Amino acid sequence: MLKQYMKEQGLDILLIDDDIPINNLIEEALSREGYHVSHAYSGTEALLFLAQTKPDLILLDLMLPGLSGEEVLPRIKGIPVIVVSAKADVDDKVKLLYGGAVDYITKPFQIKELLARISVHLREPVSDAPSELRYADLLLNTDTRRAAAGGHEVKLTRTEYAILKLLMQNPAQVIPKSRLLDRISEDTPDCTESSLKIHVSNLRKKLREASGTDYIESVWGIGFKLRQE
Repeated sequence: MLKQYMKEQGLDILLIDDDIPINNLIEEALSREGYHVSHAYSGTEALLFLAQTKPDLILLDLMLPGLSGEEVLPRIKGIPVIVVSAKADVDDKVKLLYGGAVDYITKPFQIKELLARISVHLREPVSDAPSELRYADLLLNTDTRRAAAGGHEVKLTRTEYAILKLLMQNPAQVIPKSRLLDRISEDTPDCTESSLKIHVSNLRKKLREASGTDYIESVWGIGFKLRQE
C-alpha cells in the first residue's frame, strides 16, 4: 500500500552526498520503492538545486566539499531532512536534531532501516485528523481557526494561530525554533527568526489575559513548549 502511494504521488528525494558508491546503492533501493531520486554532490550544488526545486525529503551527508552538511541544514526550509553520516557522537546527533533535522542515521546502515525511516516521514497523511485540539482549558478549532482559553474566545493572528496549533499538536514536546519556523512557514511566510519571539510573546499575553494562566514557556537556547500542569 505504501509503495503504491509513493508511485501515485511521485515523491521526490534529494540525496546530498559526494560518495558515488553510496549514492548508487541508495538510488537503486529508493527507485525500487517507487521514489524519484535526484543528486547533489556538494553543499553548494544542493543549495542551487533547492533554489529551483522542492523535493519531498532530503538525505543529507555532513562531510561535503564546499559547504558542509552542518552549514546546509539551517538553509533548508519546509522539507524534512534525514542526516545520513558516519559521525556517531550523541552530541552531534542531538545538535542536528535540534537544528532542524527530522532524523539521523549513522553510516554504515542497513537499507531496510533507511527505507523504514524515510517511509515514516513520508507516510500518507491521515485524513481524519481531529478538528478540535484541547489542552487543559485551551481549545483550538482547526476548521474555523477559532481559539478559546478558560472559556473565553481569543482573537489570534495567522502567525499566532499557526504557533499555537503546532504546540497543541505536540503538547509534551519542546519545539525547537528552527522546526517551528519550518512548520509554520507555508501559512506564515512573514514570520522570521527575529520576529518569532515577538509573536510568541503576544500569543502568551492574549492567552494569559483570557484565562489568567500562562500556557507557554520558553526553553532557553532551544525553543518553546506548553507548560505542564
